[in-house]
Amino acid sequence: MTEVERVAVTPAAAALLRSLHAQHGDLMFHQSGGCCDGSSPMCYPAGDFLTGDVDVHLGDLEVGDQASGPVTVPVWMTRVQYEYWKHTHLTIDVVPGRGAGFSLEAPEGVRFLIRSRLLTDDEYARLRATAVL
Repeated sequence: MTEVERVAVTPAAAALLRSLHAQHGDLMFHQSGGCCDGSSPMCYPAGDFLTGDVDVHLGDLEVGDQASGPVTVPVWMTRVQYEYWKHTHLTIDVVPGRGAGFSLEAPEGVRFLIRSRLLTDDEYARLRATAVL
């Protein structure tokens, strides 16, 4: 049985993450669910945004390739926001536009965004069975 993933990344976003990793080192995402910039996934150098008991680790994005080697980007969300989104699968994508002020993609003329879909009944049941809720 394959593992159910809560987060994924598009090829375009993975390519941008490899570029940002080359510039800034290890990375992380945090999704706060707040207003304005907080409603977008924010990409930070790993450790620049401190997570704690109020955050849920959704999973890790494996975005490396042969040239970059392994690149893993953890994805976090505030527990309050997670309660609204726990029935969804999230995909991080990138689109043209002004990035969020504190997110690393801002100077690149693009912004990260979340695309979501509801988990299937089977996916949700498998997550519940493994206590990954």
